[in-house]
Amino acid sequence: MEYAQALCNKLCSLNDVGYFLNPKYEKVIQAVIVEDELSSRNNLKNLLAQYAKDIEIVGEAESIDDAVITFKGLAKQPDVAFLDINLSDGLVFGLLNKLRPFQFEIIFVTAFEEYAVKACEYSSIGYILKPIDPDALKEAIDRIPKNGKNQIEKRLEIFNSHYNNPNVFSKMSIAAVDGIYFVNITDIIRFEAEDNYTHIFLQTGEKITASKTIKAYEELLASYNFYRVHKRHVINLNCMKKYLKGDGNIVIMEDDTHIEVSRRRRASFLEKLRDLQEGN
Repeated sequence: MEYAQALCNKLCSLNDVGYFLNPKYEKVIQAVIVEDELSSRNNLKNLLAQYAKDIEIVGEAESIDDAVITFKGLAKQPDVAFLDINLSDGLVFGLLNKLRPFQFEIIFVTAFEEYAVKACEYSSIGYILKPIDPDALKEAIDRIPKNGKNQIEKRLEIFNSHYNNPNVFSKMSIAAVDGIYFVNITDIIRFEAEDNYTHIFLQTGEKITASKTIKAYEELLASYNFYRVHKRHVINLNCMKKYLKGDGNIVIMEDDTHIEVSRRRRASFLEKLRDLQEGN
């Protein structure tokens, strides 16, 4: 009888701390916060406690030097680091250089900075803008790779490339349903929407299914001659073979795919083609 009571108490204890009959707590996500403003650091901690109960804060720091000590004092690397970009003793990239090689996921927490936001989009690195929106925080956390294969070093290379030269036309990383891909932007022929996913078709014939809406790619690549011709299609204008204006308004792409230009977008599409022909 005493054994049964002891076992019952043990199971109840486990249930109280969230490990029993609750699969969400099978894997606690260990996190470090690097933020030089105490109020911002406390605000993030409170939001995580409220909206991300499976995250455990294992370290905090307010500067690059402080963060180096914090990371090196941990028994193992965290799963994720929430990093402010502008710290009191420099940009956080100096910290990352000192910590390499590392495998933890990165989520930048920063005031709006156009180059940083664009660089995050190109590199599939998570970011949260201040003031922090709880929904944006949860979305960034949900995007943490579950299989541990985050390829963060390659993604940081792409981030740094775009951050330091926002007009560069080179690579981007794509967070797909089966992993992270690194592609040359010029190799992308077109995007095709399917619900909240996007199929990306490459010159190689490969198809990648990304966990982003087509609108995100439309906005990200508009300056690189990608154009939305239909609610389901964004095309690389450099990969068009032919436009059949009088035959259903069809664009034939280099992979021989026939894409319809929607009635609502035809006028603006033709204007875009004229601009390209004139070199604008």
